[in-house]
Amino acid sequence: MKEILNKMFEHQNLTRGEAREVLLNTAAGRYNDAQLSAFMTVFLMRAITLDELAGFRDALLELRTPLDLGCPDAIDIVGTGGDGKNTFNISTATCFVVAATGIPVVKHGNYGASSVSGASNVLEEHGVKFTADSGRLRRSLEESGVAYLHAPFFSPALKTVAPVRKALGVRNFFNMLGPMVNPTLPRYQLLGVYNLKLLRLYRYITEREGIDCTVIHSLDGYDEISLTAPFKVASKEREAVLTPADLGMEKAQPEELSGGETVKEAAKIFDNVLEGRGSEAQRNCVVANAAFAILTVRPELTLADALGMAREALESGRASEVFRKFVTLNS
Repeated sequence: MKEILNKMFEHQNLTRGEAREVLLNTAAGRYNDAQLSAFMTVFLMRAITLDELAGFRDALLELRTPLDLGCPDAIDIVGTGGDGKNTFNISTATCFVVAATGIPVVKHGNYGASSVSGASNVLEEHGVKFTADSGRLRRSLEESGVAYLHAPFFSPALKTVAPVRKALGVRNFFNMLGPMVNPTLPRYQLLGVYNLKLLRLYRYITEREGIDCTVIHSLDGYDEISLTAPFKVASKEREAVLTPADLGMEKAQPEELSGGETVKEAAKIFDNVLEGRGSEAQRNCVVANAAFAILTVRPELTLADALGMAREALESGRASEVFRKFVTLNS
């Protein structure tokens, strides 16, 4: 690690092979916390390269616990996190809306490292017990339409660095990796990123790996469609900058998307949104993200069709029913 750090401090990039080796050694516990902190911090000071990102992904996929849930056409809906916005659990709520339209969802997630509540936090607050048991996960997917994969159970390196990430409290390159290493390797993905450079990197890698991926980024820095500003959408079918008005929605204010100060507050906001008691801005935000997830799987639909499907799934109460069934199956 000393040699790697010196190389990076001299503004040199890692090769794909070097990046892979670092992650393999990290998973094996060969670096101390100070070394890992220094290594992570480098990527806050300069952009990650395509070879580095690909090498890190190679290692995590090599080490992953493979999982076959018998549903290759599922979608993963996930953000990188690390945008510093502390929004409510938008992508997690979006999962249950999308599942309520009949599209299976296999979400890969973790505890929040730089936010109050990550996907694992809000689900655990509802009594969900995480598992790596393929039978239980398959039953959850078949009966509720959603399976949740708690990342540390499937990616040893993510578990190894979790304490360091939490102690740092700022985004790091592991935020970039989580969305790329779903152990089921689903065919579809809606992926939110916190800057345009990452959007381009993810588009290149997902196209190369044969993943039908829609990458989204709000131009004011959110790793999801926040409706607080114009947002970019990039997929095989389209690449465009859209505004809330293009979706027939009002612009949202950042404070309207707050995730609260505690996990308990975040869980309450989450419940309100799924049960139809959320604000218009909160509901619109989830509907917008769900619509582009639907379009990823069903590109033959129009945007208006997808928005209508998402809104009906939320406002009819079916998304809330899916969530209650999911919690029952996973508690």
